[in-house]
Amino acid sequence: MRLFTALDPPRRVTDALRGAVRRGRRHEPRLRWIAPEHWHLTLVFLGEVAPERLPALEPGLERAAAAHPPLDLTLDGWGTFPPQARRASVLWAGVGGHTRALAALVEDLRAAVEEAGVETGARPYVPHITIARSRPPRDLEATVASLGNPPQLRWRATRVALVESIPGQGARYRTALTCPLLRGCADRSGE
Repeated sequence: MRLFTALDPPRRVTDALRGAVRRGRRHEPRLRWIAPEHWHLTLVFLGEVAPERLPALEPGLERAAAAHPPLDLTLDGWGTFPPQARRASVLWAGVGGHTRALAALVEDLRAAVEEAGVETGARPYVPHITIARSRPPRDLEATVASLGNPPQLRWRATRVALVESIPGQGARYRTALTCPLLRGCADRSGE
């Protein structure tokens, strides 16, 4: 199973983000634009995890989520990976708001995942929602400019999802577990 933890922005946020993304699509149709229903804020990328390890992950994720209050977040600019937009492969919408609390949540989730024996790597955390990918990397400066200002919407994140990325055409995801912040987890694998 290819897994990551994430926060899902509410529909009103993704609906508002669509307008800016439409402008970008018209400017650069060669990018692989992510469908709005797949937009999420990745917290910790776990990579390939054997299905039998899932039960070992659940208690730690539950404790980590339960130790943090809901987060007030907002869209905050555009960016690329790598940061030099002249040769970028990922275009994203930045996320601001309670970023210190978000970083603390990410650290606790990483610790829980590593405690369960899954390595997460030491990449610095940049809160973002991936909106497009490019292979090969290309100059995205003009595309970033075409997006204009992101919508100024705030939302409250109230739960962390453990998500399975299913290989195939396009992004396909299945929520394996949801962990409300300041409460416990709910198994979603049977849905």
